[in-house]
Amino acid sequence: MNITILKSIEDYLETVRLSRSENTQRTYKNAMKLFIEVLAENHLPADNKFIGDLTVDAISWLITSLKYYSPATEALYLTAATGFYEYLAVEELSDPNLSRVRSLIRRRARKLGQRLPQFPKTNIENIIVYAIDNAHLSAGDEIDQLRRLRDCAFLLTLADTGLRVHEACNLRRGDLDWEEGKAIIIGKGNRQDIVRFSSRSMKAIKEYLSARSKQDGTSGRPLAVLPIFSRHDPGAGKKIKPITTASGRNIVALYVEEVLGAQAKGTITPHSFRHYFVTTVLNASGGNLKLAQELARHRNIAVTQRYAHLTNEELDRGYWEIFDSK
Repeated sequence: MNITILKSIEDYLETVRLSRSENTQRTYKNAMKLFIEVLAENHLPADNKFIGDLTVDAISWLITSLKYYSPATEALYLTAATGFYEYLAVEELSDPNLSRVRSLIRRRARKLGQRLPQFPKTNIENIIVYAIDNAHLSAGDEIDQLRRLRDCAFLLTLADTGLRVHEACNLRRGDLDWEEGKAIIIGKGNRQDIVRFSSRSMKAIKEYLSARSKQDGTSGRPLAVLPIFSRHDPGAGKKIKPITTASGRNIVALYVEEVLGAQAKGTITPHSFRHYFVTTVLNASGGNLKLAQELARHRNIAVTQRYAHLTNEELDRGYWEIFDSK
């Protein structure tokens, strides 16, 4: 086909412009700019060579050039280049061997390093303290009091059980064994699991449900089927409806903003509390990976191992103990 490689790249970037965010557009534009430079270095100038001259070999050339970039940038640029070859196939401008493109990338591109889970431990603990204090303020009407008690119980449940947000939202009163401090849930992968509750989380849940007892008693439904964490908004009316996962995220976001300020929005999510839980178990147990794996309900211990790293504070303390003693 008598269309230059450069023209096809320009047309491809136009489709990206119409369908992707500004950041993605910028990344793809930079990626294709490098791709054009790589083609020129290999005697395939994009402005006067036709699309039929382009082969999958260009991906190998690009991978070689990307060794001087970070693994993250390499991955992004190769995604853009793969998208270009897919565009050529969809538009029937050429018939590239897409399976070979993907095979080359899979075999030769660097693997991204797995990042350690990061979360602001002190900030989470400050949020917990605030929620506990806030739950026992006498100000506000009855509904406001119920919300504060619920939020406190919800946040403590996330922090002290390691439950995922949807698992916490789905808890029913009948799930909890109040004597044993345990609950049987259907967790990830539709697997039945036992989750243990701390004394403070059980106490907070009991205080909340006690304050809600009048509503629960007049619901006309067996107590065992009622949600532990229910809605307290005009849309729910007098019905006992469970909070949704979106509501759970909103509760966390609200307390993050109240305690840490608007600038901290998005820095802590419900899953941050799960990170907090796993790390707390590891720190308190002397790094007992098996214990942490079982309590966090990780099927693969490699997931738990991601948390078994020294904190900056521990590294600082170890360093100064060694070198200040000289």
